[in-house]
Amino acid sequence: MRVSQLEGRRVALWGWGREGRAAWRALRSSLPALPLTLFCNEAEATEAAALGDPLLTPDVRMDADLLAAFDVVVKSPGISPYRPEALAASARGTRFIGGTALWFAAHPDARTVCVTGTKGKSTTTSLLAHLLRAGGHRTALAGNIGLPLLEVAEDPAPEFWAIELSSYQTGDVAASGVRPEVAVVLNLFPEHLDWHGSEARYVEDKLALVIAARPRIAVLNAADPRLAALDLPGSRVAWFNREDGWHLRGDALYRGDAFVFDTLAVPLPGRHNRGNLCAVLAAIEALGVDAAPLAPAALDFRPLPHRLQWLGERDGLAWVNDSISTTPHASLAALDCHRACRVVILLGGHDRGLDWSEFAARMGESAPLGVVTMGGNGPRIHALLAPLAAAGHFTLEAAGDLADAVSRARGLLGGEGVVLLSPGAPSFGAYRDYTERGRHFAALAGFDPDSISAIPGLGIAP
Repeated sequence: MRVSQLEGRRVALWGWGREGRAAWRALRSSLPALPLTLFCNEAEATEAAALGDPLLTPDVRMDADLLAAFDVVVKSPGISPYRPEALAASARGTRFIGGTALWFAAHPDARTVCVTGTKGKSTTTSLLAHLLRAGGHRTALAGNIGLPLLEVAEDPAPEFWAIELSSYQTGDVAASGVRPEVAVVLNLFPEHLDWHGSEARYVEDKLALVIAARPRIAVLNAADPRLAALDLPGSRVAWFNREDGWHLRGDALYRGDAFVFDTLAVPLPGRHNRGNLCAVLAAIEALGVDAAPLAPAALDFRPLPHRLQWLGERDGLAWVNDSISTTPHASLAALDCHRACRVVILLGGHDRGLDWSEFAARMGESAPLGVVTMGGNGPRIHALLAPLAAAGHFTLEAAGDLADAVSRARGLLGGEGVVLLSPGAPSFGAYRDYTERGRHFAALAGFDPDSISAIPGLGIAP
């Protein structure tokens, strides 16, 4: 659905975060006379009222009847369409779409590379844009990485779009009716179960990008069992992490049997992130660009904040900010990057009911020096790990909040080692988002939060 097709319809916005504000600006720019209702909280209603838009009416109430009064509700990604009131309104004819769907509908000819996956998608999308730009291609970097598509100024338009999509947004691409040129899926692990309602629905929503959206080329990870089993009759599939395509042998990058270069010096923390370089190169190749000459430009890549980010050293301790870690698998990957170190990991946050049993099993085999639990699911993680701690595998402590957790980690390490924030859980409740949590961690460690938080390369660049 294009923005122009909303003219004359009853339209509401649901959510007033960055995506919601971007949707309002896009609608108001194209349809200045369209009345809009905004469903939001009281603080957001005050903020929206201050804009001075006489045709924008904030409403802090919310139920199915209110939603059902509208033909179309443009919702922010963080609002689940599986909420009871949304399902009830949908059954009565209300259509729910997101800003991503509006953008794709307005850009049917854009050369898009959409990247999703449970972990690594932000780094992969940013690296994709970095390598394309290194090859002289004007490229946009946008989406879930921190710049809504509807915010991007397109004068002049880019040659390629590198777009990160969360599982909250992948269905919007399919709903737009526009096929992406290339769609990349990195991996699948259970996540966001509170939003999706079940692991099966999470997988279904994630894979909508390559099943329902029918990209021209789907770039898939052959090492992921669920992805390896996919049959996509509507798309050509390009595999990475397979010996006939882009893959690693140790730290050496290969294209089939051809050695390209050694990735050990690439500034990507963890072998799993260097493996995502294979996904990037496969995607570039799918665009018809010779990828091999661009691969060494990865050596100049600047890692993203809050993703296994090395902050530096203070008082003999090294500090690593992996605040974006929201699954146990991500925490395990972070530990794998520091297995040779004396490390204390800080775990816990908002409880989405994810299964931590695999994490516990790994702690019985290869454990850090210490674990400090915190947050809403901290007690549950603590109870699961307590028998292993009692058996002497590691020291386990419980903290009331992040500041307490940092203090306890300092005490456990005694002036030597690594403090690793890789919580394996969202920040909801205690913080607005993972960025705010990472900034607080940096401040507690003695670093300037502003200097560690900028995402390089957002928007359009040569």
